Amino acid sequence: MSSPGELVDLVGSIPRVSEDDAVVPITMADPTWGSRRALVTVVVFGDYQCPFTGRILPTLRALEDKYGPKDLRVVWKEEPLPFHDHARSAAEAAEAVYVLGRANAFWKFWEQALLHQTDLTSASFDTWAERAGVDVPTFHRLLEAHAGSAKVDADLALAQRLHAFGTPTSFINGVAVVGAQPVDNFSKVIDEELAKAKARLGAGIASDALYADLAKSNWKAPAPADDEDEKEDTTTVFNVPVGDAPVRGKAGALVTIVEFSDFQCPYCKRVEPTLQTIRDTYGDKVRIVWKDEPLPFHPLARPAAELAREARGEKGESGFWAAHDALFEAQPKIDAADLVAIAHTLGLNAAQVTTALETKRYEAGIQADADLADDIQAGGTPHFFVNGRRLVGAQPFETFKPIIDEEIRHGEALLAAGTPPAALYDTMIHSGKGAPAPELRQIAARPGAPSKGPPGAPVVIEEFADFECPYCVRGEEAMKEVAKRYGGKVKFIWRNYPLPFHAHAPLAAEAAAEAQHQKGNTAFWAMHDKLFARHAKKDGDGTGLDRVALEMYAREIGLDMPAFGKALDGLSHRAEIDEDVRAADDAKISGTPAFIVNGVLVEGAQPFDKFKRIIDKALGSQPAKANLAH
Repeated sequence: MSSPGELVDLVGSIPRVSEDDAVVPITMADPTWGSRRALVTVVVFGDYQCPFTGRILPTLRALEDKYGPKDLRVVWKEEPLPFHDHARSAAEAAEAVYVLGRANAFWKFWEQALLHQTDLTSASFDTWAERAGVDVPTFHRLLEAHAGSAKVDADLALAQRLHAFGTPTSFINGVAVVGAQPVDNFSKVIDEELAKAKARLGAGIASDALYADLAKSNWKAPAPADDEDEKEDTTTVFNVPVGDAPVRGKAGALVTIVEFSDFQCPYCKRVEPTLQTIRDTYGDKVRIVWKDEPLPFHPLARPAAELAREARGEKGESGFWAAHDALFEAQPKIDAADLVAIAHTLGLNAAQVTTALETKRYEAGIQADADLADDIQAGGTPHFFVNGRRLVGAQPFETFKPIIDEEIRHGEALLAAGTPPAALYDTMIHSGKGAPAPELRQIAARPGAPSKGPPGAPVVIEEFADFECPYCVRGEEAMKEVAKRYGGKVKFIWRNYPLPFHAHAPLAAEAAAEAQHQKGNTAFWAMHDKLFARHAKKDGDGTGLDRVALEMYAREIGLDMPAFGKALDGLSHRAEIDEDVRAADDAKISGTPAFIVNGVLVEGAQPFDKFKRIIDKALGSQPAKANLAH
């Protein structure tokens, strides 16, 4: 994935056609990644404090990796929502960085803000601005003068005009994509737009007029705000089991609402009055089921979930819901001291609470809920399933009501037909959608590819990666944890996939290959570690991968330097690197990092838990289809 420091503004020559008056206008004041003449433009309206906007960061990075700056342009618009107290200041700070450092500096600041959404403070802004390479005293003067305010106001006004009322909202050549959608959803639209763009160019339209033309032809006036929820698919039924989850209401209720939630999520707190209204309105006809989905950027969410489960263990269902209410009451301030205070107020056993939190006593159950959310693509919190029908976000009672009323009628009809009350919910969701089938890939083997781990290990992980990609560094963290947890049960295989817009990546791959050629796998992994370690030291800007740095690493490893220099000069290992790239292309892998775990594709820098599920399943039974023989 391209580093923020490399997101250069490829505007080319001055365009003949302005985009200021396009349906979704783009001006010189907008931070931009990619070429002015890219075939597809994605304009994103976002809020730095919005967790859903935070989730679009890896999506955009994956898209940039997949399509590159010649085919894809990404444009950012500010939309700080009024109920996010730090969002406006973050937006103005980001725009000040853009004024001082243009696109390269902006995207560095932008990424830090989205990665640290709970730390949007003036001190953090200073740190991120300095790292982005702008003069901090001048940055302060711009902030004090609210120099970015006009740009933020203009973006907000445009968002209102386009009916982009929530964040993130993206426009792909004018086609609206609402929310933090999966990469595949974006890719589908982008691929369609690429085909359209190529046809337009073939018909003679000028490349710098392409975006405005496509946006105009694609544009459809959004429905009024009151009708926005009607666009969401609330008819598909998902198989969402209750299991042993905490429940408010009777087992034979006509309607079961399963909520995936996070105790540190402000939106989850905001929906609580709606859930209370539902209980008051429908009584025993509705039961509410809690599932844990602690988001990774909420550091206290998992400990809070542990506390609530310990309360249930000590005091039953009433204990859980008392803890549930107290935890949400503590927002927005919730820290370790609050957890201790809540446990004391609830009359819980202090020693048992301490043990539960320190040992993560309920981690397996919490992770099982999170895994279920992943299976049914319940990304983001709060996320609801009303008798299996999806409803996303902190929706008002008026949005729940028609679905609940319809499901009550459905339940009554089933009861009248003889369905026992105890079997009602299971009957309703029995044929619902579950986890999608794993995405399988067969990879052409390359004998002699760098590897580590026992040759006969039951699990084989092939990683296609690029030494200049900072997301590959993050992927390595998960691989280290896999090695730590599974030891001799996993074999790792490295495959080169230097991306075309990473200038240093091909030579870095040559250096690692030469290390293996001279001293085997041990030397390869030593070079591998040095190449990735430079990201932490050099902020991922490419420094540390030039010829001087590669030769320094080679000397540290003890390689034959004349042979090393000759190999790099002659690109001696180009054939094997190209062979890896062909294998990736044949398997329709287009971004880094990409992992093949016993034939199952895992794309992007995923957390350890994603790999753990696949590995545990493989160790429990034979995989559906393994990689080709190695």
